[in-house]
Amino acid sequence: MKNVVLLGSTGSIGTSTIKVADDLPDRIRLIGLAAGNNLELLMEQYRRHQPMALSISDPEKATLAQGMVGATTAVYSGNEGLLKLATMPEADIVLIAIVGTAGLQPALAAIRAGKDIAVASKEILVMAGEIVMNEARKYGVRVLAVDSEHSAIFQCLDDKPGQSVRNLWLTASGGPFRKTPKEEFEAITVERALKHPSWVMGRKITIDSATLFNKGLEMIEARWLFDVEMDRVKVVVHPQSVIHSMVEFVDGSIIAQISTPDMCLPIQYALMYPERVKSERVQTNLAQIGSLTFEEPDVERFPSINLARRAGEVGGTLPAVLNAANEVAVDAFVNRKISFLQITELVRHTMDRHEVVTHPTLEQILEADTWAREEAMAWKRP
Repeated sequence: MKNVVLLGSTGSIGTSTIKVADDLPDRIRLIGLAAGNNLELLMEQYRRHQPMALSISDPEKATLAQGMVGATTAVYSGNEGLLKLATMPEADIVLIAIVGTAGLQPALAAIRAGKDIAVASKEILVMAGEIVMNEARKYGVRVLAVDSEHSAIFQCLDDKPGQSVRNLWLTASGGPFRKTPKEEFEAITVERALKHPSWVMGRKITIDSATLFNKGLEMIEARWLFDVEMDRVKVVVHPQSVIHSMVEFVDGSIIAQISTPDMCLPIQYALMYPERVKSERVQTNLAQIGSLTFEEPDVERFPSINLARRAGEVGGTLPAVLNAANEVAVDAFVNRKISFLQITELVRHTMDRHEVVTHPTLEQILEADTWAREEAMAWKRP
């Protein structure tokens, strides 16, 4: 039985994690659930799984929740609540599925409390990969991937040494605009950008998939998770989204992980690692799929790939700036303040204005994050 704390229980990754726990009631016990502000869904999850502790962002909703669950269950709120759940003594693993930067402090707190962490929030390793992985080594805990791409690489590597790897290949669906001419990008609407061809995801990650910033963030994440240089992290467009990623070894062999798209599989693999546990949820019919195709990513139409590679190669505080500026840009696009094309323009402008700090402390990373948000919000569209 694994005792699991789930931070971000009401989001898309969180609800998929609940399904995995439902599938494996004899193997997974959810002892802590943290939500954003969806009190109704959090209460539904509480009734089904009876965790020891809950947390919700809004203190007023936490008070309401406490009244619903009674004195036997602890209810927390805000950042303090996330830290309380992340460090629960009974936890074996903490799954962090909080969108944005809010998961960074809980991730470090969990590591320092001796907990394995499963990371679904890219921002944690994009912003502070060097610090997080150093802390994990120091405290002897695992950082396990939940992203389907990084889970695939983890499964393909199978503990092979880093020197046996020629390249890591992250696959990208290409998003909804894979075939859209660049001259039409200026007219792309929010509604069109939110229609992903392969996955049903949250709003932020869906827009990131449309710009391919999602793949750029994954490149930086892979660099830290698997301790490889950025020039060994590659991207290939694979529209069928059946091969989730691949490892190319120094002898020329390429090993891929294949399955129909379903986030329950990488979530279950992370929570139950190193064991593989039977599940009927994911079924893959290769004959029905028929064919698998691959394309080079078009970095002229999707400059996010090169911006992310630059951030990963320079390192220091630049990845945090890339990430923060992109969050601001996505929010501005969704609120119809900037165009689809201007998402990457805004990110590039913010990166160009930043004075990079190498090997930063956590405080310097958070300062860079704050600076980038202010710089990005002050940007005036040409």
